Amino acid sequence: MQPQITVSDNERLIRRGAATLGCLLAAGWILVAGAATGCARAQTATVAPQAVPGFWDPRHRPDRPDLSRLTVIRFLTETDYPPFNYTGPDGNPAGFNVDLARTLCEEIKVTCTVQMRRFETLVDALSSNRGDAIIASLAVTPELRKRVDFTDPYYRTPARFVSRRDVVMSEVRPEYLEGKKVGVIGGSAHEAYLKVFFTDAELHGYPNDETLRQALRRNEVDFIFGDAISLAFWINGTDSESCCAFSGGPFIESRYFGEGIGIAVKKGNDVLRQTLNWALFRIWEKGRYTDLWLRYFSVSPF
Repeated sequence: MQPQITVSDNERLIRRGAATLGCLLAAGWILVAGAATGCARAQTATVAPQAVPGFWDPRHRPDRPDLSRLTVIRFLTETDYPPFNYTGPDGNPAGFNVDLARTLCEEIKVTCTVQMRRFETLVDALSSNRGDAIIASLAVTPELRKRVDFTDPYYRTPARFVSRRDVVMSEVRPEYLEGKKVGVIGGSAHEAYLKVFFTDAELHGYPNDETLRQALRRNEVDFIFGDAISLAFWINGTDSESCCAFSGGPFIESRYFGEGIGIAVKKGNDVLRQTLNWALFRIWEKGRYTDLWLRYFSVSPF
């Protein structure tokens, strides 16, 4: 994501249960219905299904750790990466990651503080004991694993295709895009993925998100392919002019789109790492993670 974190454009893109009737656990994500907060409510909900990432297997419940030594958790987060981290109207930290940190502390029943710092300073601050855990949409990478330990992933950044609303596909396969014009950020992991798996598509590279999305609005390309989280906010925002929608489902190939997003703790701090893993499972099991996700993502990137 070495003495300091380096954040390449591609890395920014990467950054950026038990009943079978109501919930489906597969391939690292679950389907839940609308604002449902668990399997029981998912069974009775009547709204359209909403996809929420979940990486917790109800068959592998983590043991409750010894929490007696934990009295406070000092979380570190980024200053400006909405909707995950940002400064709220009251001047305090806000966002999905911040609310998740507070929910975890409620589950663990410890005091929680959240300090905002520039992204590139986070790992150094953790290493120098200025915080206990980083919750800042930090991608799990081999390079960072040398410096910190990570919890289990609490979300991924999938890739998806977007098309104009009048030609939306429920499924996208390589053969479906033969001869189709597909826009993508040049030099990105998304472009590399298309070059390997969608060899018959006609690829068009663009320098940034703005030009890529304009190309789709202007019908210069049939599809665009990129970071599903940022695309979800664009689709649901005013800039898209309601032109477009997701086509097909998410692509989560870790070789291209990362291992997932985890909470980082100091190397060797197994007590805190295991505690956070236990708490993540618990809030998912109770439906609180689903509530939090749906509060922030009205158009699901999954």
